[in-house]
Amino acid sequence: MPDAIKPPTLAALLADLAAEGDALDALVAPLADWTVPTPAEGWTVAHQIAHLAWTDRQAVVAATDPGAFARVLALALEKGDRLVDEGAAEGAREAPAGLLERWRTSRREMVEALAAVPAGTRLPWFGPPMSAASMATARLMETWAHGQDVADALGAAREPTARLRHVAHIGVRARDFAYRNRGLEPPAAQFRVALTGPSGEEWTWGPEDADQTVTGPALDFCLLATQRRHRADLAVVADGPDADRWLDVAQAFAGPSGPGRAPAG
Repeated sequence: MPDAIKPPTLAALLADLAAEGDALDALVAPLADWTVPTPAEGWTVAHQIAHLAWTDRQAVVAATDPGAFARVLALALEKGDRLVDEGAAEGAREAPAGLLERWRTSRREMVEALAAVPAGTRLPWFGPPMSAASMATARLMETWAHGQDVADALGAAREPTARLRHVAHIGVRARDFAYRNRGLEPPAAQFRVALTGPSGEEWTWGPEDADQTVTGPALDFCLLATQRRHRADLAVVADGPDADRWLDVAQAFAGPSGPGRAPAG
């Protein structure tokens, strides 16, 4: 889907990635008890941060040592989702102060590594290879999504920011993947997606004259695409049968679709 907004520079993406990490850092740094359970079954706050630390470290390896990352990828093919779960479980056993420092180091080194990637380079990853900009966007999306789990666990309200546009962008770009991930054939026609950002600005993707549309608050779309809220609890609206089906299967992340979240109440 063509994007009506000029793509951000790598430098701007990396600044937003760092800011997203800092926002979650501020939420967990003063926390005394990291064993608080989050909405992700079996995962505490410590698991969430350990997962981010582990994955951010893999991004550093992918950007700086493709040979070493190839070995990680081979292990991932052997273990599947267990590799991710094991990384989170191992990190969750660390003392919170040590885990927090390890995550901070991984975040900083990831930003530095991605900034140094030559233009045009495709980085290996657990899915298709991607550019440094795409890697930064994906890491921001995951940081925001896992940060939502932490915020929900703590009963904390997070102020939406313009960084949501990056999360929404992945959700839109992943439309066809979301269909195929559920064994469905994506529709040939593009949708018009028009979302309202936190400051009232409109973010759009797709042709203006598309027959089917998706509209609503950007925050709600991001919560839907990251499967942090059930569709019934959100103000995202589809016009058209294919667009309506998309909202039932949308996901902004790679891997299995997962069970999602139950409706509130």
